[in-house]
Amino acid sequence: MEEKRIRRDLYRVLRKTGVQKRDISPDSSFTSDMQFDATDWSLFAYYLEGMFNISIKDDELVKLENVEKTIQYLGKTA
Repeated sequence: MEEKRIRRDLYRVLRKTGVQKRDISPDSSFTSDMQFDATDWSLFAYYLEGMFNISIKDDELVKLENVEKTIQYLGKTA
């Protein structure tokens, strides 16, 4: 999948999760910049799996620290 499309769809997932557009950048951290809590992580995983038609394990999810790492992960799996 093309990186531009991955980035666009990931931003859509983040917006559905409740993240403000101004808070999304490639180096944005899910925990410190976007203030993700357990509920946010669950929603994020749900929308991510649906948008990219993948299944992501919990141990893989916790490795996704920021937007750029998530884009790299999706480039390999989606």
